[in-house]
Amino acid sequence: MSKSSNESKIQACLTDAKKLIQSAKFDEAIKRLNPCIEEGMDAYLEGEVLYTQAVASRYKKDHLGALHILDKLHSKLPLHARAYQEKAYNFYAQADLASSIENFKRALELNPALLAAWKNLALLYSQSGKKREAMFAQAQAEYLQNLPQPLLNAKDLFHDGKLFKAEQLCRQFLQQNKHHVEGMRLLAEIGMKLKVFDDAEFILESCVELYPDHLGARLDYVKVLNRKCKFEKANEQCEVLLKKQPDNPSFKISAASAFSGLGRMQEAMDLYEQCLNSNLDKAGVQVMLGHAQKAVGSIDDAVSSYQKAYHIRPSYGDAYWSLANTKTYKFSGSEIDQMKLMADDRSTPDEDRAHLCFAVGKALEDQKDFENSFHYYKIGNNLKSLRSGYSADKTEEMVDAQIKTCTEDLFSSRGNHGYQAQDPIFILGLPRAGSTLLEQILASHSQVDGTMELHNILGLAQTLRGRASEKVSNYPEILWDLDESYFRRFGEQFTENTQVYRGKAPFFIDKMPNNFMHIGLIRMILPNAKIIDARRHPMACCFSGYKQLFGEGQDFSYDQESMGRYYKDYIRLMDHWDEVLPDFVLRVQHEDVVDDLESQLRRMLDFCGLEFERSCLEFYKSERDVKTPSSEQVRRPISKSGVEQWKNYEPWLDPIKKALGSEVRARFNIS
Repeated sequence: MSKSSNESKIQACLTDAKKLIQSAKFDEAIKRLNPCIEEGMDAYLEGEVLYTQAVASRYKKDHLGALHILDKLHSKLPLHARAYQEKAYNFYAQADLASSIENFKRALELNPALLAAWKNLALLYSQSGKKREAMFAQAQAEYLQNLPQPLLNAKDLFHDGKLFKAEQLCRQFLQQNKHHVEGMRLLAEIGMKLKVFDDAEFILESCVELYPDHLGARLDYVKVLNRKCKFEKANEQCEVLLKKQPDNPSFKISAASAFSGLGRMQEAMDLYEQCLNSNLDKAGVQVMLGHAQKAVGSIDDAVSSYQKAYHIRPSYGDAYWSLANTKTYKFSGSEIDQMKLMADDRSTPDEDRAHLCFAVGKALEDQKDFENSFHYYKIGNNLKSLRSGYSADKTEEMVDAQIKTCTEDLFSSRGNHGYQAQDPIFILGLPRAGSTLLEQILASHSQVDGTMELHNILGLAQTLRGRASEKVSNYPEILWDLDESYFRRFGEQFTENTQVYRGKAPFFIDKMPNNFMHIGLIRMILPNAKIIDARRHPMACCFSGYKQLFGEGQDFSYDQESMGRYYKDYIRLMDHWDEVLPDFVLRVQHEDVVDDLESQLRRMLDFCGLEFERSCLEFYKSERDVKTPSSEQVRRPISKSGVEQWKNYEPWLDPIKKALGSEVRARFNIS
């Protein structure tokens, strides 16, 4: 039987079983579905079969049987929200209120559009005497209940990961109910998830203009502006919000995020501290405060804030990972035991478990227990990979498109129309390849401002690419078709929009690693820009990325094969840029910087047209803010300790080696 006909047969069984359940023929429903379970079947379809069996078992009051089926379902599909809701119903039927509450909460973490879960949670909190939690759950239930049914369905689809169906339903609703505020907010939220940030920004900007007093819509607008690193504009919107409600802690947090992005760290820290006495998640606020303190170099204060966070919420994985991510903190034995206990507990929310696993991995690495350290790194990566949706094939296709489109002919025929500014210095490559170190070295020069990982080039590429739901991307092919005046305009916009992150130095650095994909675009709009490729030995770079839990944007790093393939594609594309744009990119090998800093410094300064300054050799004395994971490492003199750290884990890194391919392995003498 073909796969499609077998799936049709199972769907028919599901339909029959649901009708039997509606007729209260629960045993017959379960028997109807039993033959459907077979080896190698589609996981989602198997999940639907198991879920329906569990519902029938609950209705026939076989609660232990239902929980057993749901455990099996979660072993296949750990992010199945309704299965957690079903578990909650079964625990409630057995008078286990604590477990019922936990499972309703877990369901709502995965899908906040489950109206029945909010209603039941409000009731359970009320029965448990938790009045504030009950009021919050009831408010969420009332919000969902007041939504038009098509929007509630679209929200449900959105949180269930069916983004395009959700978008389609939401757009259909808005065609009939033009400018419906909640419909516009949901469509923008879908756009954010699809990474169509320009669409989301436009929708929310329109929403704020149409409904200037709708504070929720304006707060959404602030969030998308912060996400797009438009911090000045976000700050202006926060001023409007805080004028309306000066003591609203959510508005203060958003304003603090904007201040942090603008480098106004003291103002950000002041706002975070004001929010510590609010009804917001205090543990989360402590971590955000710690991040700001870490960025300005107040590492002891940051450590204290992170510790306070896990004292407030003992299972808060981000607090432990933030401590590990200082790269200098040493966990105590009791802290490690506590982290392992929570990381190994399947009832700990997946996001917290992932953070905890990376933290335990780092703690055990410091103890030189490399085998168990890798065990936890692997679990943490698996948990992150489940949610990432990353496709190595898609990255390969993007690199292929750049190589096919960005030819010598493109640059010779259309490459002389960009903005002639010489200000920007791009440091790019792969994350954990030493780009923060190079930035810190160059930003210690009197003529160079360090900024941050700016999203402007990525945003422009996304705009040129078009809608994420379109099957055929416009980018990079559109570089052949654009009116030539656009190249200068885009270059001017980049220079103007990044001015807010700069000081008064004539040069500034953008160190977004992912810009390596867009060197052709950079050359078209900023032909006089300087580009430095921060490169590191493939195994050292890949493993360092694999053991790093990133905030966002590096989803390839959570799987060894994907990590190796990404490095291989990066090398392939950089070789192409060297061929079609000779001498446009300076390659700086991390290991060479570690061995002979001064020689590599002089190479970079010569490339950028800058005079030698000894302050660059003493980069670790700089007091500038640093917001990347390497912030504490670049505040110390260069150490060789991390150069071959990956070799401690070599027995478990064969998937990376294999994915790198024979050509890359031979090039770097990897056996």
